Amino acid sequence: MAMYTLEEKNSFIVLGIGTELKSDYTDYVGMNKEKESFWRAVEQDGRLEALKAIATNDYIFAVNEAVNHKRMYYAGVMTEASVLEEQRVIQFPKGQYLVVKGEGETADELSSMLTGIAFGQVLPGAENFAYVGGPNATVEMGQRDGFVYGEMWIAVVKK
Repeated sequence: MAMYTLEEKNSFIVLGIGTELKSDYTDYVGMNKEKESFWRAVEQDGRLEALKAIATNDYIFAVNEAVNHKRMYYAGVMTEASVLEEQRVIQFPKGQYLVVKGEGETADELSSMLTGIAFGQVLPGAENFAYVGGPNATVEMGQRDGFVYGEMWIAVVKK
């Protein structure tokens, strides 16, 4: 079983720029390609740098959220700044969070690994808590020894 913790978190807001994921939710290869393409676009066109410039910390969020029956994916940061039309305020509730930590050679590798561990191992085997929807995020926290490190945060409830 993967290493994880349950942590109490205060509510927080992530300001994100998003895209709708079109691949079937079971098509991990397709979803990962869509996510990677989206990240390359926001890195190349300057939107990610613009978000980072207004961030309150160095964390970069990759957020999954269902909105109006669409699977949305966002690049985001924590900020107090105002919202532009193409940005979305994503509210994370106060409560218990499943936290899975890890590191990867790239942010994409980190995100894929943490998502696989959380949704493929921890949640299916959890007996005392469950994911009931709502936004979840991979949080890129920094780099050390040539690796990107971070965490997956998923709001959960007691069973």
